[in-house]
Amino acid sequence: LSGAIAPTRGRIVVGGQDIRGLQPHRVAHIGVTRTYQIPRPFDSMTVLDNVAMAIMFGREPRSLAEARRAAGRQLDVVGLGHRSDAKPAEINLHERQLLEMARAVAAGPTVLLLDEALAGLNPVEIDQAVRVVRRIHDAGITIVIVEHLLCVVNQLASRVVVLDRGTVLADGEPQAVMRNPEVVRAYLGKHAHA
Repeated sequence: LSGAIAPTRGRIVVGGQDIRGLQPHRVAHIGVTRTYQIPRPFDSMTVLDNVAMAIMFGREPRSLAEARRAAGRQLDVVGLGHRSDAKPAEINLHERQLLEMARAVAAGPTVLLLDEALAGLNPVEIDQAVRVVRRIHDAGITIVIVEHLLCVVNQLASRVVVLDRGTVLADGEPQAVMRNPEVVRAYLGKHAHA
């Protein structure tokens, strides 16, 4: 979806435009951004400048001064405004994952792809990250999330698609999908209670 790997068939349409075969930076300029399960910040830059970089080279490029002002607002959205002068090595995993979200949203997407953005977090951090994801969605951004934490899926998803070895097992409303016998068998074990 982000352009990193070319699909072998089908279409990917965003805003009426087929994005198959486009380079990742072109996909981002159309409005699809992503986070990575393992955050990849620029270690030599501050948290603020990591986000400013995404703005400077995003859909509507801006000067460094404008990008820094906008980056500060994005950091406030994810709850990192107080860490803007820190370097990525000085913040914890949860904060680095929030930084990934801020960078992705700063590029001005219409679609945000979250790749296990809550992996490795404790329950309090998960709750905070869920609130951030909801704020992002409430701002009008469509979110596609890959997540193995069922509690997160149940809190955030309006639609769930479950895959097993590349085959769609179920597609629909979260509670119905989680009760689907094939999903239970594949992901929770055949004796689990959904």
